[in-house]
Amino acid sequence: MATDERITGEDWYGDDLGAVRHVGVTFVDVDLTEAATAGAHFESCVFRACRFNASRHTHSAFVACTFAGTSFFDATFEACKMTGSVFDRCTLRPMKVVDGIWRDVTARGADLAGLDLTDCDLTGADLSGASLVGTSLARTRLDGATLRGSDLSGADLRGATLGGTDLDETVLRGARVDLAGAIALAERTGAVVDLDAPA
Repeated sequence: MATDERITGEDWYGDDLGAVRHVGVTFVDVDLTEAATAGAHFESCVFRACRFNASRHTHSAFVACTFAGTSFFDATFEACKMTGSVFDRCTLRPMKVVDGIWRDVTARGADLAGLDLTDCDLTGADLSGASLVGTSLARTRLDGATLRGSDLSGADLRGATLGGTDLDETVLRGARVDLAGAIALAERTGAVVDLDAPA
């Protein structure tokens, strides 16, 4: 297990990193293109100007990590945990996320347009000012999330949970919602929802 190190300029292109464990490590300009992890654990690590392009990660955890100026073009994260991580000026699309636990992540102003985040756990996430145009958030947990100023035009919110979600100044034009979602959004505006048709 590597701890409190600084790794700079390494070429891990296509490497199978398996279940590596890093705590408090700073990675600078590390090429992880087409690399793979399975059961890996990164905690309180910093990735600066790194490349995760076309990499694949399964049952791996990136807990309380910071990603700055890092590219995830065509990366796949399956059953991975990103709890408490921060994405700053990162390329996050196209990217594949399957059964992700992304609680309390921060991705302010991120371009997440068109991604499939179906069934993802984004509880408490800060996505303020993000572009979620056409993004699938079906059955996604967004309780307590911040979507203030985000653009969800054409997004799929069917089955998503929105309890305590900050939707101030959020654009919802053309977003798809189910009945429960429509009621939640209507109540957020102060409307009284009455499903009993007048006689």
